Amino acid sequence: AAATQMVGRGLAAAVMITDTAGRTTYATPGGPAGPWQDCSGDPPAAGPVRALAARVQLRDSAGTDLGTVAAAQPVDPAFVARLAAVTGVAVTLLDDATGPVRVAHTTETPAVREAVLAAARAVDGDRVAETSDGRYVRRVGPSPGQPLPLVLSVPADRPPGLYAALVGAVVLAALLAVLAAWRLARVTTRPLMELAGAVDRVTDGDLTARVPVRSRDEIGRLARAFNRMTRETGSYVAALTSSRDQLRGHLAVLGDTLASTHDLHRILRVILHSAIAATGARAGVVLLVDSDGVLVGQCAEGLEGRWPGGDPADPATLRVPVGTGVVGAVAATGEPQRGRWAPPAVPTGEPVCETYVAVPFAAPGAAELGLRGGPERPGHPPAEGDGDGGASALGVLALYDQLGGHGFDDDDLATLRTFAGHAAVAVDNVRVHEEAQRLSLTDPLTGLWNYRYLRESIRREVERANRFGRMLSVLALDLDRFKDVNDTWGHAAGDAVLIEFARRVRGEIREVDLAFRQGGEEFVVLLPETDARGAAIVAERLGAVVRDSPVAVDGHSGAPVRVAVTVSIGIAVYPDHAATGQQVLDAADEALYAAKAAGRDGYRVAQPPHAPAEEIPVPAGALGPPEGPPRSGAPDAAGGVPGGASSGPHPPRQSRGR
Repeated sequence: AAATQMVGRGLAAAVMITDTAGRTTYATPGGPAGPWQDCSGDPPAAGPVRALAARVQLRDSAGTDLGTVAAAQPVDPAFVARLAAVTGVAVTLLDDATGPVRVAHTTETPAVREAVLAAARAVDGDRVAETSDGRYVRRVGPSPGQPLPLVLSVPADRPPGLYAALVGAVVLAALLAVLAAWRLARVTTRPLMELAGAVDRVTDGDLTARVPVRSRDEIGRLARAFNRMTRETGSYVAALTSSRDQLRGHLAVLGDTLASTHDLHRILRVILHSAIAATGARAGVVLLVDSDGVLVGQCAEGLEGRWPGGDPADPATLRVPVGTGVVGAVAATGEPQRGRWAPPAVPTGEPVCETYVAVPFAAPGAAELGLRGGPERPGHPPAEGDGDGGASALGVLALYDQLGGHGFDDDDLATLRTFAGHAAVAVDNVRVHEEAQRLSLTDPLTGLWNYRYLRESIRREVERANRFGRMLSVLALDLDRFKDVNDTWGHAAGDAVLIEFARRVRGEIREVDLAFRQGGEEFVVLLPETDARGAAIVAERLGAVVRDSPVAVDGHSGAPVRVAVTVSIGIAVYPDHAATGQQVLDAADEALYAAKAAGRDGYRVAQPPHAPAEEIPVPAGALGPPEGPPRSGAPDAAGGVPGGASSGPHPPRQSRGR
């Protein structure tokens, strides 16, 4: 392109580019015939000069020789005429510097040509000769730096109009200089000033600045590149502003959610949705580690069609053992992972994707709180055998397949870490809240519900029984002669007896039943949807399990001692024996006093007001209440009143069955 511009502007007739080996890599078509005489080289040994050339070595930034560029101008009559015009003398180009004087090209008039040539033949060296008609003649070259054999001649007397011509030439040159300066300012200086002004506007924050494109040369290309740069920068700034506003909105929603609710699933859904929007992911899932060391899905978004075995209705069906698959490895190591999905040899149950990023989250105190109670039983005391969990990671936040097909980068990983931190705080806060709620409603010694939760539960269960026309049985339990255990073996032994008694009670009641420690050695059991006969069966079973197995405690010498314990039980049924929750509790207490008065180690059923208490016979070997959801006053197939069964919504419970 540069060679073409040089030829087009008349600076050279032809351009030739050669490499270091002398091979021609470019030559202007139709250039003058060779050989080209180098202006700075030695003069030719013989023969005419067809063209003059200026040669320049090409080198890279390290100074390595890349070849040669030669720009040529043909030596023709036009060239000789220009040379004569520039020098102001008549010029004759000889055909050969070493042979006879033969004219190749000349600007001499025919009238004086022969006289000038004759004088040139007689000239020796650089001396000046004069012709018979009064012209001065000098022979020049060839020599180093001037390869042309020339004969120059001027008239002896200057023509009378020479000074006027010189003045005119100076004026014309001045005009040409002014015109060239104006043209230069128009095509170069003005666009550069406009570009500088636009740059200043962009520096001040105005990304709407544009530069007029006035030509197609380098200045024009620079203007177009600047305009494209400002447009793209403006688009990027707009996208970043939109992303910032969107992220602020998500963080505001997340903050409001964290401040307004302890609903863990709702919080996790908001966190997952915000993380997907902030990173441009197509899908994602939040998993929490349960007490068995398995990652269980809590909420998912955009995973339709990505499940290996069909789309499930509940994300909790996604279960990945810690240490298995991508999310399992993240939970086990505590290190985030991102990359392209490679199908495992053994299916892990994880969603199928192309790219993924997964980040673990853990909160301070998670090891102490562990997973007690579990997210499926918030605010409830742990059942027998529940572990503390104490996993190093609370869970994993995983996103899949970024929009646009690109993989997740370090910025996405940093963003996801932020949302994982929010998830960790949310999980920790909810579990702290659950633990505080559990501690406020449970007895610290036995792990059963306390008297405060008893008052709330009896009211709720009575309302439910009244609404659905069901029965509610209340068992009031009191350990017989418990003071003797404390006096004989000490309060530590008494605590051990209470703990073991609570454990046995939990093992004998149903999932829907509720057990409470009312205070000291007094306990209460609520049996929803259970009539008097069913309650009597439960009471008989509780009495037997306490009576038949003495409790092992540490004696005064440290040796284990087996202490025999019995329990007295009073039974009251709503609505048969009372109309309110407090009244049914009082009726059960009165029946308990009756069982104590009858000799302890037994049970009594309360009677309607103004009727004496009596014992209901229980068939020997009865294992439990008959099945089926009873209603108040409905007889069973044997003609009696049926026992209770689980039906409908019920409050949380602290056991895992009988």
